[in-house]
Amino acid sequence: MAKEPEKYVRKKIRKPRKPMTAEQKAAAVERLRLAREKKAKDNPPTYKNIHPDVVALDPEDPLSMHRVKEWIKAQRDIASEERKNERANVKGAAARRCRAEGYARSMQRYLEDSVWTDGFYGEKASLPMNRVCTTLAYNKDGTPKRTWGVYYPDLGYVWGVSEERGGKPADMPEPESSLEDFL
Repeated sequence: MAKEPEKYVRKKIRKPRKPMTAEQKAAAVERLRLAREKKAKDNPPTYKNIHPDVVALDPEDPLSMHRVKEWIKAQRDIASEERKNERANVKGAAARRCRAEGYARSMQRYLEDSVWTDGFYGEKASLPMNRVCTTLAYNKDGTPKRTWGVYYPDLGYVWGVSEERGGKPADMPEPESSLEDFL
């Protein structure tokens, strides 16, 4: 059996809009601005896929939600450019693409769970993160193990670096008690 031909339905042609005058355009812009303000006030955005600790950060914070979103966009743009370079057989493009994609993925994960896992931060991952010791490990003789460049809360400074980079201040007195006093 042959299929019956479908009836042709002509699409409706829209008439072009009349151009607005400058006054009409200004009034429309003002109405739209007021409507957006009212909507933002009555129904503020809920960030369901972003961790509440990240949302609560001050916009001036280096790891605030808005900054990190801009960095993610920048890294995805870099990955897109490097993908083009990779197809053009540019040396090192694959490594740069993988780094940009991985860094963007790491930042996206930070927005979701509030844990920064990358060793660097910033739009181009150019600023190193500071490491913090939360639980001390001890040598067999009872002295705490220390790693260069790590902040220790019991000391109050970064171990092994100069005072300008957050290390031990020159005028800071030595602790009077040590771990051996407690053992």
